[in-house]
Amino acid sequence: MTTSTSLPVGPAATPVLLVLLPVGVAGAAHPTQTATNAFLHALQHKLGAAIRVMRIQEAHHPAVVRSFQLAELPALVLVQQGVELWRHQGLPDADVIIPLLLSKLQPSAEPVQRPIVPASAGTPAPRAFFLAPGAPEV
Repeated sequence: MTTSTSLPVGPAATPVLLVLLPVGVAGAAHPTQTATNAFLHALQHKLGAAIRVMRIQEAHHPAVVRSFQLAELPALVLVQQGVELWRHQGLPDADVIIPLLLSKLQPSAEPVQRPIVPASAGTPAPRAFFLAPGAPEV
């Protein structure tokens, strides 16, 4: 029987900082792992709800980590609505990285409903259709 665990997920527009971590040292907590965990905890605390920090362990999700085709780990990849906005190999200083991450965010665009009026009609059609912003009008 297969069970699944659901993770808490924010709104779809919430940016996510993927932290791709190498295979750790087996056994007791390694000093590097402890320092990395402290860095990530502090980073999430400083970012608050603006960006969600998500750890991806190479040992648990090797295909996901390989899909980013990184030369070295750890690495950071900032994504928003499935679009990669930024990436960095290594763990930078949290105070330096926070303004950089926030500057990379795309504004959240809520669909604005605009009625489509056929060009050949003199009056609007009885049924209105709506386009998202930036969609070509017909």
